[in-house]
Amino acid sequence: MTLEDERGNSNQVQDTEATENSPNIPTRWYAVQVASGCEKRVKADIERRAQTFDVAERIARVEIPQTPAVKIRKDGSRQHTEEKVFPGYVLVKMAMDDDTWQVVKNTPHVINFVGAEQRKGTGKGRGHVKPVALSHAEVERIFKQTTEQEPVVKIDMAAGDKIVVLSGPFKDFEGEVVEVSPERSKLKALLSIFGRDTPVELEFNQVQKQG
Repeated sequence: MTLEDERGNSNQVQDTEATENSPNIPTRWYAVQVASGCEKRVKADIERRAQTFDVAERIARVEIPQTPAVKIRKDGSRQHTEEKVFPGYVLVKMAMDDDTWQVVKNTPHVINFVGAEQRKGTGKGRGHVKPVALSHAEVERIFKQTTEQEPVVKIDMAAGDKIVVLSGPFKDFEGEVVEVSPERSKLKALLSIFGRDTPVELEFNQVQKQG
């Protein structure tokens, strides 16, 4: 298959904005909306298609901005992971022309470029979306966030959740979470003690979420 086969009757797309400094080909960053959960697959497919259709020098980079995160497991141990900054999107640094537009737009699980919708002059239906490059300030802010942000601590528990205590002096007591402190690996819950709701501080590994 060639790009001519994929192109069909598509509208030509041109980038008329100022471009970044590049020794050879001017490139800009564009945001691409993709199917939820398919970000890594789309990234790999765009990179592969860029090679297949011989436009790799015009599709310079494909990135999924992520920030560090720490997930607290049920046993209280910590798992270091990464969290997507913009779930459902990938960023592509590219020279926007008809060929590169086709390569990205026709990649499986790609929905569309983020841009300005150009409505049809006649008839019904949605018009063509013209990709709009991200500003230099936006790009700087996004990548600065991925390198400088402190790890976000995550736990699958929040105020209002029902829990049962697994160990300690309150073992087998049931209660409701009123406050979660991920940085301390602790939570505060209301337990019914002697018929009264009593706030008790517990370790994450001492409780189990119900339901």
